[in-house]
Amino acid sequence: MRDFGVGPSLPRRKRGGMAKLHLMTPGHPYWEETISLANRCSWRAGPLLAEKMKKNDFKEWERVCAACVGGKVAGFCIVAEKDELPEEYPFTPFIGFVFVAEEYRGERLSEGMIREAAAYVSTLGHQKLYIMSGEIGLYEKYGFVKLGEYETIYGDVDQLFVMELEGVMQ
Repeated sequence: MRDFGVGPSLPRRKRGGMAKLHLMTPGHPYWEETISLANRCSWRAGPLLAEKMKKNDFKEWERVCAACVGGKVAGFCIVAEKDELPEEYPFTPFIGFVFVAEEYRGERLSEGMIREAAAYVSTLGHQKLYIMSGEIGLYEKYGFVKLGEYETIYGDVDQLFVMELEGVMQ
């Protein structure tokens, strides 16, 4: 676990305190609380992550990242081999299921989780990190560059972004 503190250029946290980031596998103290947040969150993909976590449907090196504020799970994401791209695409690893509870938005928790995920995959020897998203202008501010639009395994089209990991703090 690494702490993502509030630096002088970051806004003061509305909910108080420092956010702590946890890269988790089953059995971690925040695992069940993260499942609970994913299950009840406002985002339609949340319950899919909750089911994936309940089944421990992860490869050995894959992780769930939880951002906790004041001892409460405020957001989550995963680091995984694949996301919603068909198998023929060679892109890996991915960050996915990025979500921050509404009351914690604007506190840079997504940025912290992305940086934690990037540092983690860098330690595994990866030089790039990918994300699929329909959001415009969100992930670019964290260092992602749009590679293009790709058809997903669900039949729709989404944007693929890449982050070069050279120089990512570990």
